[in-house]
Amino acid sequence: MEEEKAATTVVDGRTLVDRMAEVSGEIASISDFRNACRKQFCDLSRRMKLLAPMFDELKESKDPVPERAVRSLTMLDRALDSAKELLQLGNEGSKIFLVLESDRITNKFQDLTAELVKSLEEIPLDILNLSDEVAEQVELVRAQLKRAKERVDTNNVDLHSDLLSVYNLSADANADPLILHRLAERMQLKTISDLKQESLALHEMVVASDGDPGESIEKMSMLLKKIKDFMQTQNPEMGTPTNKKNLLPTNERSKPPIFPDDFRCPISLELMKDPVIVATGQTYDREFIEEWLAAGHDTCPKTQQKLSSKTLTPNYVLRSLIAQWCEANDIDPPKRPAKSKPQPACSSSQHAKVLDLVRKLSSRRIEDQRSAAADLRLLARLSDDNRSCIAEAGAIPLLVNLLSTLDVRTQENAVTALLNLSIYESNKEKVISTGAVPGIVHVLRRGSMEARENAAATLFSLSVIDDFKVRIGNLGAIPPLVSLLREGSQRGKKDAVLALFNLCIYQGNKGKAVRAGLVPILVGLLVDPEAVMLDETLATLAILSSHPEGKAAIAAAEALPALIEVIKSGSPRNKENAAATLAHLFSGEHQLQYLAKAYEKGLVDLLIGMAKNGTDRGKRKAVQLLQHIQKFLKQQKEAQAHEEVEAHAQAQALAAESSFPISPNSDDG
Repeated sequence: MEEEKAATTVVDGRTLVDRMAEVSGEIASISDFRNACRKQFCDLSRRMKLLAPMFDELKESKDPVPERAVRSLTMLDRALDSAKELLQLGNEGSKIFLVLESDRITNKFQDLTAELVKSLEEIPLDILNLSDEVAEQVELVRAQLKRAKERVDTNNVDLHSDLLSVYNLSADANADPLILHRLAERMQLKTISDLKQESLALHEMVVASDGDPGESIEKMSMLLKKIKDFMQTQNPEMGTPTNKKNLLPTNERSKPPIFPDDFRCPISLELMKDPVIVATGQTYDREFIEEWLAAGHDTCPKTQQKLSSKTLTPNYVLRSLIAQWCEANDIDPPKRPAKSKPQPACSSSQHAKVLDLVRKLSSRRIEDQRSAAADLRLLARLSDDNRSCIAEAGAIPLLVNLLSTLDVRTQENAVTALLNLSIYESNKEKVISTGAVPGIVHVLRRGSMEARENAAATLFSLSVIDDFKVRIGNLGAIPPLVSLLREGSQRGKKDAVLALFNLCIYQGNKGKAVRAGLVPILVGLLVDPEAVMLDETLATLAILSSHPEGKAAIAAAEALPALIEVIKSGSPRNKENAAATLAHLFSGEHQLQYLAKAYEKGLVDLLIGMAKNGTDRGKRKAVQLLQHIQKFLKQQKEAQAHEEVEAHAQAQALAAESSFPISPNSDDG
């Protein structure tokens, strides 16, 4: 038995030493670090390289590794893995991320340093047969680390402050040029190459988030764009294509970049210009899915499922990812095709009728205003020709003015006319530019139920444009939309949740929606036995869960059982959104609590099935969740083993104490 135990120790010790030598070599190959926290990364790298001779000598030695040394070297092995991971972050990570997270990264350095000091102190150098020079070098590293543990790097305090001042600005706010200049200088983001490398680093963070970026990544991208725009104003030639590509060998120049499969339209197999989501959750290029639908098909080309609606929702996240990928690969991003449809025009008789109605809108008689708004409401409902004609005749500003009228029917007709006009793409900008949103929000707050519901539908129609999401959210639309979702009819609730979903695609609106009380209402709809708005509810919960406040609110509303039930029996699209929501919950502050409950409710088997048969995104989310659960189970097993060891040690201590009773003649103090 003793020989067997010794043999096991040799094998385990040898394997451990070989692995540590390999990791040490990998650490040595990480030689360049982003400028943020650079000194900390360089110091750690240098000290790790000083330990390499110890691993080399242990690897070359033919003596078995003593068991006492194996235990302490195992601790050092774990610390080496942590050091490699941290150094890779310093080598490949986003400069902006490294500065914004400098406090957390400094804490990581402190924790790692303490772990390294403890492991090096416990290594029995005297029994490892190391040369004197190597043993002295290990002692030197331990002493350096011990001193470093007491120091905190404060070199980036001013840089962190400058970065935060721009990071916290809204997307359309102007940053101080002096601050942008300092940021570009100190973070070395002055050339197109620097900016592209940083953009690529942020892109990798988006990919790691499974195409579902949280608020911080979006705000970092916005911050980088501000720096890039500033640098291009300072150096207009910076973005001009250079001859860099011509420096490549001919055979390399001839190779076009390979588009990621997720960026290709499933119909055309080409890079998507205008990605849109259909009712099944699949994404297609707008041009090709519109042709498919125009040909009379009512199914999803990829899944063959019948489409519950033919609504096409822009996939803004994917569009952004494609643009970032194109920028990183030095190619022009695909341009969205211009509308080929000719501008509609009214007949002369129709035009005269519209002009007469517009004149009545300007009348001081409330009866004229009411009847004219009602007639325009009906005309705008009929065709794009009418919608274009009414807008060209100048009706939109006059209808906006009527939103504040005290006459209920006139207000209902005015807001509904604006809804019907906004359906036509070219009219959306006209409605927004006349300052209609405050009036629509007023109707949403104080109008009749019919007027409120049509106001919500108008905001839904307008909010499909990215820039309008920001404006509508900033003008107070979210709280009254949440109120309508709570109080409205079935139609009103649906318009409200669709408008809220569109608005919350913009990260800055998510916190406003959560603080307005949206999450408890959504969770209530989730458990509604009629499940009339399950698709919209789950899609909205999924995007809110990427926001810290949204995640906390979903957890507080105890949505876990309902989300698991959806994964058990929901549609593929709903399973996907439920899994996406759970993935965010399981990465939160109280993840162990949620993981334990999810495991007890049999989530593992459901996820295994989903990983095999779900949508593409659903499969990825299922695998991600299974990894969370696997990690949780491993931690539980290790904790249980630790408790058993402690219990055994206590039992042995009690047994030893009872076998040596205190002598009656002993001095008990």
